[in-house]
Amino acid sequence: MVKHIILWTLKDMGDDEKKAVKAGIKEGLEGLKGQIPGLVDIKVNADGRLASSNADLMLDSTFESAEALAGYAKNPAHVAVADSKVRPFTASRSCLDYEV
Repeated sequence: MVKHIILWTLKDMGDDEKKAVKAGIKEGLEGLKGQIPGLVDIKVNADGRLASSNADLMLDSTFESAEALAGYAKNPAHVAVADSKVRPFTASRSCLDYEV
């Protein structure tokens, strides 16, 4: 099993827009469950952020293998979500992939 963790900081925007962007990212990425081979679980934490945080939201996903993660990265359903709901609004991204 492989964990794929992403932290994003969003671009500057108003609170209402940021809330809508976070909801769109959560809906889009969590909607991929069951669509991508080897994707075991996917969750986006977009709320409950403490003042000590320096990121706006987190993706926590689990894959059957490193090969399944590589397939996810190129999967058209994932690319469509990333290109429409994530990348246009992201100022920075950090990633940590590790075996469990």
